Amino acid sequence: MPESPRISQIDWGTIEVGGIGRVADVKLWPGGGREWDWRETNTHHVPGIQIVDVSEIVDRGARIIVLSRGIELRLRTCPETLEHLDQLGVVVHVEETKAAVNLYNRLASQGELVGGLFHSTC
Repeated sequence: MPESPRISQIDWGTIEVGGIGRVADVKLWPGGGREWDWRETNTHHVPGIQIVDVSEIVDRGARIIVLSRGIELRLRTCPETLEHLDQLGVVVHVEETKAAVNLYNRLASQGELVGGLFHSTC
């Protein structure tokens, strides 16, 4: 079972992840991850995280997904995204970014098949 990479540091505008490096926003899943570029899916703070943003994480085996809201809680998640994940049987947590990082790292250290989307600013 592939392990989810750990987030070693979070600061305004920077997230550091083992095996990935420093990025502004990151998308993680069991066994890997990559920088999360909102432009790929035309994501904005409102309406927020879309189904297409989480699809790669689910496709790569995550059974738990942690979604961050940003440090100032400005990033939302579309209700359709939450409904979609629920229909797939994926457990979802939506938290402020630093709380999301702590939860994600705890779940990863317990060997859970966890993934997430993490936004390092607002």
